[in-house]
Amino acid sequence: MTRRVGAVDCGTNSIRLLVADVGDDGLLTDVDRRTEVVRLGQGIDRTGVIGAEAMERTLAMSREYAARCRELGAEAVRFVATSASRDARNAEEFVAGVREAFGDLDVAPEVVAGDVEARLSFTGATGDLRRRGIDGPYLVVDLGGGSTELVRGTDDVEAGRSVDIGCVRMTERHLAGDPPTDDEVAAERADIADALAEAERVVDLGDLGAVVGLAGSITTVTAHALGLDRYDRDAIHLAEVPLDLHRVACRDLLGMPRVERGALPYMHPGRVDVIGAGALVWHEVLARVALRSPGVRVVTSEHDILDGIALSVAG
Repeated sequence: MTRRVGAVDCGTNSIRLLVADVGDDGLLTDVDRRTEVVRLGQGIDRTGVIGAEAMERTLAMSREYAARCRELGAEAVRFVATSASRDARNAEEFVAGVREAFGDLDVAPEVVAGDVEARLSFTGATGDLRRRGIDGPYLVVDLGGGSTELVRGTDDVEAGRSVDIGCVRMTERHLAGDPPTDDEVAAERADIADALAEAERVVDLGDLGAVVGLAGSITTVTAHALGLDRYDRDAIHLAEVPLDLHRVACRDLLGMPRVERGALPYMHPGRVDVIGAGALVWHEVLARVALRSPGVRVVTSEHDILDGIALSVAG
């Protein structure tokens, strides 16, 4: 028996939809999966509120996603909002707008805490790893626009921490240059180091079997490391690339001017200006992991919090 469910993940940079059929075995079969860059968190690190234009962009896409859920016959829908919505003083206005957009579907958007986000990401990311024979313990790294979640576990979450070093936040805070200057990079690197030191007080990075990278910054770095001629989800999902090659790809993307980034065949236009900051976060996470867990496998997953949300709806 299968159940058709809808899942929406609304982050700082993008809003994503998954409509999927979930079987009794917990396997997901995609019916529709899409991503739109709406930059809900634009300027929020500075102002503390969701801007009017960002709000309207995101609510307009919410209305489109609601219509798609109705069209495809989703029996239940869960809408999860993460870092930008946690930080905004006007989050209640956003929640009300989403509730109106979904209307008859009776969706109550959830502004979830970092630990909930971490658990959903871990659940969504690790099922395919076990089926592929990639052993834990896993460190799942979900690098978003406003925050990055680091979650350790094998069969279940053992420890997790959300830190405010997402690609949009770090770009707005540090990287004004095109390409960024050495001083700007040093400032972001120091910010990342402080955040990762905080995370390590909770999340042990030693004796890992695999570090698993999620979300657009890391999948784009992986596409660059693989030398793809287009963005190919199938090639990226469960791709295992040596840690050193990931770090080389990160440095390439960080050092490119935006016009060169925009010409890359796998680069989403909405990621051009923030991929450098995201690549630097991933570079620094991997550097720290390499010290604690030499020889760790590095795997990229296209299944992430969105899949975790869908599984949670299916029960």
